[in-house]
Amino acid sequence: MKKEKFLSELRNKLKGLPKDDLESRLSFYEEAINDRISCGKSEEEAVEDLGSVDTIIEEIADQTPYFTLVKEKTRLRRKLSLATVLLLLIGFPLWFPIALVGFVLAFVLYLVLWILILVPGIASIASLGYGIVCFIAMFSNIASGDPFLVYLGVGIGSIGVGIMLIPAAIYSVKGFIKLTRLIFIRRKTKLIKREEK
Repeated sequence: MKKEKFLSELRNKLKGLPKDDLESRLSFYEEAINDRISCGKSEEEAVEDLGSVDTIIEEIADQTPYFTLVKEKTRLRRKLSLATVLLLLIGFPLWFPIALVGFVLAFVLYLVLWILILVPGIASIASLGYGIVCFIAMFSNIASGDPFLVYLGVGIGSIGVGIMLIPAAIYSVKGFIKLTRLIFIRRKTKLIKREEK
């Protein structure tokens, strides 16, 4: 791909960025291509070294704050007509509670998902704690004649289960964080690739 075509495609797919940010990104990639050409590469090789436009956009989405993209999207919208403003004001008692409930439900769902993700960690801590309590009970009840081996077996078993649950807890939290980050980057990429209407 030629430099001009690459930069044109990049410009078209970065319409959701603020103008200053867009221009600085384009000049950065133009300079990167020129540097590679000055090192003896052909124009096509220099462009190929940078990677695909979609990969670059995902990297930019990862680096750009979400607030900046939302602010730019709302700035670029058309101005509201008087009729639209009146409808929004008249419908406020209807649409505001619905929007608020939607936001609260989304937040509660996300919170519930985190609680479910943390269950292996909580179970691991509880099992380890129970095992320690069994060992303490074993040594404190030796004189009273309580079954020493029962406390020992339950304590060892509980600690074993707790240790076995540690990797599950770690992997579930890491996986959920990766999934959340991926969803967030995809959303930001859609904001950057905003289509002209």
